[in-house]
Amino acid sequence: MMQKIQKFGGAMFTPVLLFAFSGIMVGLTTVLTSEVIVGSIAEATTTWYKVWWTVKEGAWTIFRQIPLLFVVSLPIGLAKKQQARACMEALLLYLTFNYFIAAILTNWGTALGVDYSIEAGNGTGLALVASIKTLDTNMVGALVVAGVVVYLHNKYFNTKLPEWLGVFKGSCFVCAIGFFVMLALAVVFCFVWPVIQTGMKSLQGFFMASGALGVWVFTFCERILIPTGLHHFVYMPFAYESIAVDGGFKAAWALNLSEYAASSKSLATLFPAGRFALYGHSKIFAAPGISLAFYATAKKNKKKEVMGLMLPVALTAVLCGITEPIEFTFLFAAPFLWPIHAVLAATLATIEYFVVGISGEFSSGLINWLALDWIPMAKNHMGQILAQIAVGLIFTALWFFIFTFCIKKFDLKTPGREDDEEEAKLMSKKDYKAAKAAEEDTSNDPTGSIEVEGGDAAKAKKFLELVGGKDNVEDVTNCATRLRLTLKDDSVLADMSAFKKAGAHGLVHKGKAVQIIVGLSVPSVREEFENLLD
Repeated sequence: MMQKIQKFGGAMFTPVLLFAFSGIMVGLTTVLTSEVIVGSIAEATTTWYKVWWTVKEGAWTIFRQIPLLFVVSLPIGLAKKQQARACMEALLLYLTFNYFIAAILTNWGTALGVDYSIEAGNGTGLALVASIKTLDTNMVGALVVAGVVVYLHNKYFNTKLPEWLGVFKGSCFVCAIGFFVMLALAVVFCFVWPVIQTGMKSLQGFFMASGALGVWVFTFCERILIPTGLHHFVYMPFAYESIAVDGGFKAAWALNLSEYAASSKSLATLFPAGRFALYGHSKIFAAPGISLAFYATAKKNKKKEVMGLMLPVALTAVLCGITEPIEFTFLFAAPFLWPIHAVLAATLATIEYFVVGISGEFSSGLINWLALDWIPMAKNHMGQILAQIAVGLIFTALWFFIFTFCIKKFDLKTPGREDDEEEAKLMSKKDYKAAKAAEEDTSNDPTGSIEVEGGDAAKAKKFLELVGGKDNVEDVTNCATRLRLTLKDDSVLADMSAFKKAGAHGLVHKGKAVQIIVGLSVPSVREEFENLLD
């Protein structure tokens, strides 16, 4: 089971790596289109604004299409053969799944409790997926469909059919089976998902009437439900509908900003609806603590790499309030940390409102905080602002110490602590010379049984020999740097030195589960390896 969980985490980390650059671009363009930062040149009518707004729209691509990204990416790490075809199958069947849902809701939406006539958007229960108006299942739907497709692909891709049915072999056969599976899955989601969404909406009365507990539970739900997309049903009604205040807290705060700025009363007294915007505190104060924890617990030879990964995603969270890059970094690698993160976020928001008395439009990142809160409120509320920052920094330290403790205590595989690095090391000059000498010796072997030259094909051939041949291999997958194998008999596995001579950086052996540390060329090596198996 642990091997399967690690495979899933590795597969999920592949698309997460794409978040960093997009996050940097969103952060940069947000700064360049903010009048508070760059002045009147960033007014909406200027060419400057229009150019950078265009760039920003492109930068938002990943964050607006997260379900599609994960649907296509999951088979890369989990499909046992023909990963490219598995990705195509996953995309096609995910679209089929959503077309089925759209058709069901068109005909029976009212009976299922869904108003399909409204425009899709956050908080409506509906979403646009590749221009298909469908249920907003977010990553839950994406991962369920992708997981089902990977299973079908691994089980049926190589199914032998009669010659006269040959056109239906491979991907066509998988998609044919998947077609009917998606129909059944769509029916299940149409019955179950609206009930879950309605349940989330019914919590609104509890949030309003329960004081500190209501704020705590509200913020906890907003964080813990992010992977499901159901967090929209937590905060969107309070942000844009007349639940806590007419017009939602975003509009109400902006309309009364000058009045609140002129008063010396506590912000919590002036604008109690703002307690439902305090979930944004975790976006600013959590990111630095989490990033420092990952850096502090990373292995020495990985610290620079971890810093390069975490610095941009932390800045993206702090400046823009976009937390997916940093949260998804540990969500799949160390899901144990996710509820801890949600608990800390909920506790911080509750203390800020009921102890510090802070309130306002704090749902986004630091740029918005400066423009809508700190700068306008500085004259009469500086004491509260400073107390808000002090409490926030205390929680930054809590995130750091608690995450650091948990990572070390439970040996969580956060960035820089992957299993494959436990036995890997940087090569010294002496090691390099020894390896080269070994290569020269083996390349002159007249039997041709050992090859060390010839690129990835040669590596794959040698790796296959070292694990006992193709008859000993049950399963092949890969993550970002590792070739993951399940062997029938691990007693025939060669030792670490043999794998290093064959071009590997290291080896992890846990029972029948074997990980050959290849590096970033692992997709090519895996392809060659599977060619040999076939």
